[in-house]
Amino acid sequence: MDLIFAALDQVLNLHVLVALLIGSIGGVIIGAIPGVGPAVAIAILLPATFSLEPIVGLTLLLGVYGSSMYGGALPAILINTPGTAVNAMTTYDGFPMTQRGEAGRALSLAYSASFFGGVFAIIALVMISPLLAAVAPMFGSREIFLAALLGLVLVVVTHRGMHLVSLMLVCFGIFINTIGLEPVRYSKRYAFDQPWLSSGIDLIVVVLGLFALSQAFLLLLERDGAPHPPKVKTGMLHGLREVLRYPKVASSSSVFGILMGIIPGVGEFLAQFFSYSFAMKTSKKPEQFGKGSPEGLIACEAANNAVPPAAMIPMLALGIPGEALTAMMLTVFHVHNVIPGPTLFQDQPDFVVALYICLLLLNIMVFVFLGLASKTLLRIVQIPTRFIGVMVLTLSFVGVYSLRNSAVDCLIAAVFGLFGLILRRLNWPIVPIILGMVLGGIMETKLRTSLPRLKEPLDLVSRPIAAVLFSLIVLALVLHFWALYRTWQKKRMG
Repeated sequence: MDLIFAALDQVLNLHVLVALLIGSIGGVIIGAIPGVGPAVAIAILLPATFSLEPIVGLTLLLGVYGSSMYGGALPAILINTPGTAVNAMTTYDGFPMTQRGEAGRALSLAYSASFFGGVFAIIALVMISPLLAAVAPMFGSREIFLAALLGLVLVVVTHRGMHLVSLMLVCFGIFINTIGLEPVRYSKRYAFDQPWLSSGIDLIVVVLGLFALSQAFLLLLERDGAPHPPKVKTGMLHGLREVLRYPKVASSSSVFGILMGIIPGVGEFLAQFFSYSFAMKTSKKPEQFGKGSPEGLIACEAANNAVPPAAMIPMLALGIPGEALTAMMLTVFHVHNVIPGPTLFQDQPDFVVALYICLLLLNIMVFVFLGLASKTLLRIVQIPTRFIGVMVLTLSFVGVYSLRNSAVDCLIAAVFGLFGLILRRLNWPIVPIILGMVLGGIMETKLRTSLPRLKEPLDLVSRPIAAVLFSLIVLALVLHFWALYRTWQKKRMG
C-alpha cells in the first residue's frame, strides 16, 4: 500500500494531471485526423518535453500514445480511412456496419473494446510487476545485448514480404547511430573531419524527418480533400454492455495485445492479426467477419489498446523499446538521467506504478471524453489535408530547430523527410530505421561492456536467461527460413 500511495503522490499533481488531460484529448484528436498519427505528434512534442519533469513529460507522451488509437477508429469506421496505421483492420468490420446504418453502434463498440483492452492490460501488468521486479535484476550486459538482438531479428522477421528491405533499413539505422563519437573511448567515427558530424546525428532529428516531415510532404503532394462522414448517435454504455456479451473475444484479444506488446519489435499489427484470426476461428458466425461482425471489431480494438501498457515493459525493465513510439519516449528518460533498465523496478518502483496509474486514468478520461464529444470530433475528420500538411511541416521545423538552435539539424531533418517520403511511396517500412538506431546503440554498448568478462564465445550464452534468449533468436530464424522454404516449395510445385 505504501508503494501505491507514493505513486499516487506523484500522479495527483496539477502538472501531471494537466499533461494527462492534454495528452489524452490531444491524442484522440490527432488519431481522428487521417494521415497524421501518434508518431508524428510525439515526434513534434518531444523537444518540448525535455524541459518538463520526467513524469510530466512521459505522461504527456503516454496520453498521445494511448489515446490515438481511440481516435483512429473514428475515420476508419465512418469513411473507411484509418486515422492511424494500426486502425487499418478496424475498417474490415467497422465500415460495413456504417454502410448498414449502424455507425453509432460501431463507434460505441470500438471505444468500449478499446477501453476494455486498455484496462485489462494495465490490471494484468500491475499484477505481474512483482515478478518483473524479481526477474529484471537477472539481466546483465550480455542478456540485454541478446534481448536487443532478438528485437532486431523480430523486426526483420515480422515484415512479411519485405525481409530484405527491413534488414537493409535496420542496418542503415545501426550505421546512422555509429556516426560521431563512439560511446566507450569517445573516438570519432565516420565524421570525415566535419564538425557538424562530430556530435552524431540526433535520434529526434531523424524521427522528426522520417515521420513528421515525410508525412507533411505526402499530405501536401496529395489532392486536397475534406470527407463528409455520416451523422451518428453514440451510446457508450450500450457498447460496453455489448462488448461484455463477448467476454472470450475481448479477453483473448487483450491477451494477444499484451503478449505482442511485451515482445520487442512486434507491436499492434501482429496483435491485431492474431486476435482477429483467433476470433474468426472460434466464432459461431465466422462468415460475418469482414462484413460488419461485432466480434471482428471488438477483436481489433481490444488488441490495439492492450499493446501500449505492455510495450512499456521491455522499455522500463530492460531499457529496450518495443517499437518506434517507445523508442522516442526512451529519449525523455535519458535527457532527465532516469535510466530504464533492471534497476528501475528496484530503485524507483513508485515511478513505474505511477506510470501505470496514469495509463488507467488516461483510458477513463478518453472513454468519458468520447462519450461526450464524438459528434464534435466529426468536424475534425473534415479538415483539409493540405492545411494539416502545412501545420505539421511548420511544427516539425520549429521542433527540430528548438533542439540545438541549429539550421544544420533542420537540413538533416529535411533530407530524412525526403527519404521517408520515398519509403512511403514505395510502401517500405520506416520503423526498422528507428529501431536500428536505438537497439544498435544498446547492443554496441552492452556487448563492449560484457566482452572483458568473456573468456570464450560460448560464455556469451552460458547463463540461463542468456541461453533462453539465444534459443529464441535461433528458433525465430529457423521458423522464418522454414516458412520461406515451404513458400518456395509450394510455388515450385504449383
